[in-house]
Amino acid sequence: MATTKILIVEDESAVRELLAATLMGAGYEVIEAASGSEAQQAVGDQDPSLILLDWMLPGMSGLEFAKWLKRDERLSEIPVIMLTARDEENYKVQGLDAGVDDYVTKPFSTRELLARIKAVLRRAGSDASELIRVDGRLEMDLVQHRVLADDKPVSVGPTEFKLLHFFLTHQERVYSRNQLLDLVWGRNVYIEERTVDVHIRRLRKALEPYGLENMVQTVRGVGYRFSVRPT
Repeated sequence: MATTKILIVEDESAVRELLAATLMGAGYEVIEAASGSEAQQAVGDQDPSLILLDWMLPGMSGLEFAKWLKRDERLSEIPVIMLTARDEENYKVQGLDAGVDDYVTKPFSTRELLARIKAVLRRAGSDASELIRVDGRLEMDLVQHRVLADDKPVSVGPTEFKLLHFFLTHQERVYSRNQLLDLVWGRNVYIEERTVDVHIRRLRKALEPYGLENMVQTVRGVGYRFSVRPT
């Protein structure tokens, strides 16, 4: 099942990268734009399921972009969540009047943001990120927090679940141990690189009874990759 595409429109690169990492970690496909004009191009090319839109943008403001989007019959159904440091009622009313579906005030927690995204996508009927299937044999259900292989439950620990989720949403790309530590465990967690090897072994052992352990591949001298293609 395809993952849900989210377009992030944010001119501050650090904020955009943080949002992208958060969304990819939650199973979403991410498209990035640093301005309203870039976002206009991305909307036409990429067909996102939802837009995270910063209010303060160079050139065209987020509010102006939202109005442009809602005037176009082909694009008007794409839900928009406005991100802004402005929490005055007047600004919220302007955003809602422009057709924005929800409004999140900075600073916000990632849990709150993901909950808002899920709620808006649910209302729009386009949240496909809660069930991930691979090669017709492996399935991850994020709602029920379970993994199935050939329709049989796979016993995985919480860290292996997070690691597998990351791999399923980032297939065919090689990641070093350091990258996996940052993206799966988090940048503020200080543990040894070899910890990754331990959990890789556990994940492979859980998949081994179903003959799927070779999907978690070692790339010698670089790191690890998840692939349905044989090495």
